Amino acid sequence: MDVILRNDVEKVGFRGDVVTVADGYARNYLIPRRLAERATPAKIAEARRREELRARQEARTADEAQEVAGVLAKTVLRFEVNAGPTGALFGSVTPGDVADEIWRVRKIRVDRRKIGLEEPIKRIGRYEVPIHVFEDVDVAVKTLVVPEGGELPPEEELAAPADADEDEAAAPTAEPVAAGDEAALQVPDDAFDRAVDAALEAKAEPEREPEPEPEPEPEREQP
Repeated sequence: MDVILRNDVEKVGFRGDVVTVADGYARNYLIPRRLAERATPAKIAEARRREELRARQEARTADEAQEVAGVLAKTVLRFEVNAGPTGALFGSVTPGDVADEIWRVRKIRVDRRKIGLEEPIKRIGRYEVPIHVFEDVDVAVKTLVVPEGGELPPEEELAAPADADEDEAAAPTAEPVAAGDEAALQVPDDAFDRAVDAALEAKAEPEREPEPEPEPEPEREQP
């Protein structure tokens, strides 16, 4: 199915792109989440008109590009995001988000395809986002990704959760035992015996004292 992306979608495309995806992926994920819409001829034409308008607003000469790069070099973008206690975002900051924020704060149009994020930003922190403005004109834009209602901690505190995540990812995981390797699961005989004895003792009922036998009735005297 052909759809027009309404937002940047990782490994699929940028907002405004017309892409072909599996029907089920479009119907069950992209369209219900308002990440895309069906690509009718009228909507495709509208999307192309918007892209042409944006292209005309971008730097078209080396001199314009140098001027734009000079402004962006002095710009600090700030994103307040919903993040967890370790700094991981509930979502991400995408090239489209960066392009929109540049337009909002500087009224400079940047093609999101020229924003050099290899993948969306998924942790709070301080970043320098590379942007290819024009041929031989590149600039890095300082970008702060800050938790909502807070500020960024020092660099060493930011690095600690990231290191912990890497250590956790590198930690060995348990592997299934192959058929025939059951011996690897066995414990020493004495330990097994002790465990069995403890279990039996825990389940054993307390011994009942024998009930006393009834005393014989005294014999009646004969008249």
